[in-house]
Amino acid sequence: HVQLVELGGDLVQPGGSLTLSCAVSGFTFDVYAMSWYRQVPGKQRELVAIIGSRLTTNYADSVKGRFTISRDNAKSTVYLQMNNLKPEDTAVYYCNARWDFGKHDYWGQGTQVTVSS
Repeated sequence: HVQLVELGGDLVQPGGSLTLSCAVSGFTFDVYAMSWYRQVPGKQRELVAIIGSRLTTNYADSVKGRFTISRDNAKSTVYLQMNNLKPEDTAVYYCNARWDFGKHDYWGQGTQVTVSS
């Protein structure tokens, strides 16, 4: 059974840092592209960062230079390091795994990140 377990959501002050993790089980982690999305009430879920199986990364313009996505294949875990957090980063963050052109697509339950001002 496939599971994506997210940890790390918290309440932080603007300018603070936070690291999210997503531990995966139930499938071959190495071949999947892993990504982080976020969503706020009333708005569309947006892609924050993605890291491919070959470690290629891409980021939303709003987080470039502040967020870093990484993966540890030995631990089947993907991370999102968030620095210099802003109030507009407040959202529920979701971990996603995709493989074979989206034929395999899994989501975590989400973790709340709140940046107070």
